[in-house]
Amino acid sequence: MPCVTNMMILHTATSSLCDSSSKISNVNRFLPLSAFRATANMGVIWSRNASGKSSVSGFSSKVKGSEPIKHTSTYVHSQHAKEIVIEEEEVVVMSETDSSFESIPGVPNPLGVSKTENGINFSLFSKHATSVTLCLSLQDSGNDASPNDEMIELKLDPHVNKTGDIWHICVLELPLRTVVYGYKINGPQGFHEGHRFDNTVVLIDPYAKLIQGRKIFGDVKNKFSKFYGTYDFSSLPFDWGDNYTPPNIPEKDLVVYEMNVRAFTADKSSGVEENLRGSYLGIIEKIPHLLELGINAVELLPVFEFDEFEFQRRPNPRDHMINTWGYSTINFFAPMTRYASGGGGPIAACLEFKQMVKALHLAGIEVILDVVYNHTNEADDKYPYTTSFRGIDNKVYYMLDGNGELLNFSGCGNTLNCNHPVVMELILDSLRHWVTEYHVDGFRFDLASVLCRGTDGSPLDAPPLIRAIAKDGILSRSKIIAEPWDCGGLYLVGKFPNWDRWAEWNGIYRDDMRRFIKGDTGMKGAFATRIAGSADLYKVNQRKPYHGVNFVIAHDGFTLYDLVSYNHKHNDANGEGGNDGSNDNLSWNCGHEGETSDANIKSLRFRQMKNFHMALMVSQGVPMMLMGDEYGHTRYGNNNSYGHDTTLNHFQWGQLDARKNDCFRFFAEVIKFRQKYRVFRQEYFIGKREITWHEDNWNNYESRFIAFTLHDDDEGDIYLAFNAHDYFVQVPIPSPPLKRRWFRVVDTNLESPNDMVPEGVDGIGDTYNVAPYSSILLQAKP
Repeated sequence: MPCVTNMMILHTATSSLCDSSSKISNVNRFLPLSAFRATANMGVIWSRNASGKSSVSGFSSKVKGSEPIKHTSTYVHSQHAKEIVIEEEEVVVMSETDSSFESIPGVPNPLGVSKTENGINFSLFSKHATSVTLCLSLQDSGNDASPNDEMIELKLDPHVNKTGDIWHICVLELPLRTVVYGYKINGPQGFHEGHRFDNTVVLIDPYAKLIQGRKIFGDVKNKFSKFYGTYDFSSLPFDWGDNYTPPNIPEKDLVVYEMNVRAFTADKSSGVEENLRGSYLGIIEKIPHLLELGINAVELLPVFEFDEFEFQRRPNPRDHMINTWGYSTINFFAPMTRYASGGGGPIAACLEFKQMVKALHLAGIEVILDVVYNHTNEADDKYPYTTSFRGIDNKVYYMLDGNGELLNFSGCGNTLNCNHPVVMELILDSLRHWVTEYHVDGFRFDLASVLCRGTDGSPLDAPPLIRAIAKDGILSRSKIIAEPWDCGGLYLVGKFPNWDRWAEWNGIYRDDMRRFIKGDTGMKGAFATRIAGSADLYKVNQRKPYHGVNFVIAHDGFTLYDLVSYNHKHNDANGEGGNDGSNDNLSWNCGHEGETSDANIKSLRFRQMKNFHMALMVSQGVPMMLMGDEYGHTRYGNNNSYGHDTTLNHFQWGQLDARKNDCFRFFAEVIKFRQKYRVFRQEYFIGKREITWHEDNWNNYESRFIAFTLHDDDEGDIYLAFNAHDYFVQVPIPSPPLKRRWFRVVDTNLESPNDMVPEGVDGIGDTYNVAPYSSILLQAKP
């Protein structure tokens, strides 16, 4: 057996994948010598491929001369890194063909793939595995993913290629790109002990930074393509620009636009070149629309790699659908490959995502990612889809009950074991990667209450992962937003563990706004509380109004148009007999279910849409609106349209053009009015000095009218009134401040363009007749 002759510890840094922007500090930490032992017992197994290339079973060992080989690799743990340089007499295992691989044991850190001085290091965590085989394909990764029988297999020796629970190998002289890889893993077969090992499946490395598979979104010919990891160490670092800086918008000033990358430009009506439709670059083409609307942050539905054909793997009621929302993560580091333009593949996706972020940042728009760390694509035990975590170490990566069966707090068959130390570090590493490599500005965490559960599923008062995200140095400038509930009933709105950093989707705001504006009784006090910033939920410790993200509409549920057009969901197209989607929509169809030619009903619906939008934009806190609501997008009553890659979800640019002078104009002008005046964007919770409620009727259960004045000595007071009655209310208008008079800026009852006049209309008297289901905004000006 060869021995390690010399070992030196150097403090230096390796280049990062696709980009050199990642900065990781060094720490004095030494690896055991056992990590670097070489052996002649490492097998290289070749299988015959489709071209008939000769195959060799087994291996032969060959010892080179005494010239030492230097091996450098970054050691990463808890945000720190160091390089190890090994000088050793090399024992190499190679095949007896011309396409041989040479390898050394490698090092355990960093996890995933890293470039060393001598080759490519592969490192994988699996506590319970008994055997690990690295599978490689040298085929051009520009092709769709390679079949299993064309992959080269290198079986790792647990006595040599394992340090603690980490398996590792360094393969010498591998190409710096155009390699796809995965792992075959075996281990205990005890189902009721939580194990799900299957050494016939090639598994994706959880730390793979790029994913190779199907290249064209919705390409039926490659419906059953497999997914593998890949890497790129040859591309030049991305040029962010010498004068580039992220927008760094204060949270109180955000106006968030929730959108789907593909759906934004997939429709032909977008006018975007065909190969750019539905891509990251397609968003760049439409930045002028975002600027005209006035938003300054986009919240992108999931952009981590997912399989849009997951519903079609077997016959089932949903096998006609395509996952277009993406809430089914395959890998937490790789950008969605099929959002690259023209089927460009994973390296193009990496580049184009950065181009999109850079372009948005240059336009003053931040990028927030909707991230899904609560579950993965691997489904349940009845219909499992094993691609990665399940086959690597199911017992570590997922929450299990006492019988070894998957717990399901996500509604999707499995629940990621988020507060297990290994899984927690995976999530933190993923978040840091998106901040350092892709320069994203923040994250919205889907079903974030799952992240507050212990390894047995029980709620934690101080979840380690939630605290770690809040305290992490690399994530310190990131916006972090929780969807503070899960499918197991852990509802934490206003109670999410926050360390004074976490913001929350305010689901109570959504419900109270819907109830009041559609005319429910007994909602006036709740409406006032929400408008004023939900102090009942967030005024604790050092939390601020902007820790509440206000929304009336999100991707999940009715669009704004459907909220005022349907009393009931209409989800027949989903194939689940109408059993999916929420039954509790708090909607009102204004007198007719669905489409109608009745002019009065159509007018009332538009008025209600304007009322919702204005209430949202004058509320303290961070407002969020849904893509398409600016022109009145409809899904025809489908409140769970996750599986439709059609006009049901695609932004309809022709409809936008048709509504440019009324609906869009109103929405854009109200957003810009909010952005112009700080009275709507307070840093602290407002009190008597900042607001006057013109109300002595709080206890009247039947009252559906409310009026108040927001005070600002410099910019001028703002008077607002909301009438949810079905009759006119003549309201006395308070005297304006000294040397000022009232100007009407908004009256949602008026036709465009009179419904919103940014400079205001003079001539307001002592009273104002507020129309049924309408709202007004007056501004005190000199």
